[in-house]
Amino acid sequence: MRRLVALLMVLVLVSVGCGSSDSGTTPTACLVGAPAYLKALEGAPGSVRLAGGTPISDCLVENQSAGDLADVGASLVRAGTVLSAAARKDPGGEQTLRLGYLVGAVQAGASETSGIHTDLVRRIQAAARFAKPAGRGARAFALAYARGYAAGRSGG
Repeated sequence: MRRLVALLMVLVLVSVGCGSSDSGTTPTACLVGAPAYLKALEGAPGSVRLAGGTPISDCLVENQSAGDLADVGASLVRAGTVLSAAARKDPGGEQTLRLGYLVGAVQAGASETSGIHTDLVRRIQAAARFAKPAGRGARAFALAYARGYAAGRSGG
């Protein structure tokens, strides 16, 4: 079943890219590893920019090549996983805010790309849900995450 789903995703990605006049060019600043995204997220909830002033949301482009989508996606998921682990240790801390920002920025970028980044959005959201604590830390997590998320959606 997983192979069938993977094959369908590849076919969808290929069909989305065929016959379009959009170039789908991914900004060079986005083709970096997770550490560059984590470094940029240190500015959250303020200005979060990769090299050259590129916002994270600009890393998700319409008709993005499969290779670029895989590279950007791997870096974003890795950054989300690192932030999620840190947020579990300090639910109301800066890493939780940065995790919220990352999710918001990815959702903002994906909202402009006709659904080709849906799986990436789900993977980033799954990392965030993994971090969500129970008990006393839940309120602190929710507040920090929401603050970051709002900033990511509006400026990410």
